Amino acid sequence: MNDISELFWQATLQEIKQGYTYQQDSDEFTCLICGKTFTNGIIYPHDTKLYEAKKYVEVHIEQCHHSAFHFLLSLDKKLTGLTDHQKTILELFYQGHSDNEVAKELGTGSTSTIRNHRFTLREKQKQAKVFLAIMELLGEQVPKKNTFINIPRSSKNIDDRFAITEQENEKILAASFPQGLDGPLDAFPLKEKKRVAILRHLVKYFEPTTTYTEKEVNAILKPFYNDYVLLRRHLIEHGFMDRTQDGSSYWIKP
Repeated sequence: MNDISELFWQATLQEIKQGYTYQQDSDEFTCLICGKTFTNGIIYPHDTKLYEAKKYVEVHIEQCHHSAFHFLLSLDKKLTGLTDHQKTILELFYQGHSDNEVAKELGTGSTSTIRNHRFTLREKQKQAKVFLAIMELLGEQVPKKNTFINIPRSSKNIDDRFAITEQENEKILAASFPQGLDGPLDAFPLKEKKRVAILRHLVKYFEPTTTYTEKEVNAILKPFYNDYVLLRRHLIEHGFMDRTQDGSSYWIKP
């Protein structure tokens, strides 16, 4: 399966902006928001029209997710660096409102205050461009094994538990799955960093666009560890999986 968080973090800026990526090996377009795929050569019907895969993934994003802009704006503050107030202002600007209209819509501040907010956001954009260039240059110098693993976009508790390098991740998994990565798990460790590495590995055995029953989740986890209920609970607690309140449906968080 494709790990949608992995695809998202590996995507170019242009791909993140458009909300989808093209995978040459499978000849598919993948929605970076939900992970749904659309295969080249297949014609997709919608309403009374027929679409090729590339155009249909754009239709899908508009119909199912509103836009890539709205999805990105909905991400946690730890990922966007934006306050709720700044998100509201950006949403109104995206809708085409002027400074004066935004001020009236919010009911707080003057036009000059909104203009100052816009200036601050523009400066933030400049800083982000420079920082992105610095980190990309750094990435070209740092050996791959010293880079950090990607984390779930939906995680709201991003802390040092997720500060795991590729090399550390390989060592943790090798020690935890002595008979191979398909299991079984030797033990579920007490250290949070090791737990994150293991859970991140286990979540790859679930399809990103599939909804599972509790029984189906258990069936996937049971070959890895006898206490599959413990694994299921930690997948939810660590932000890799979510479920309905009554526990009838489970799915991978994008």
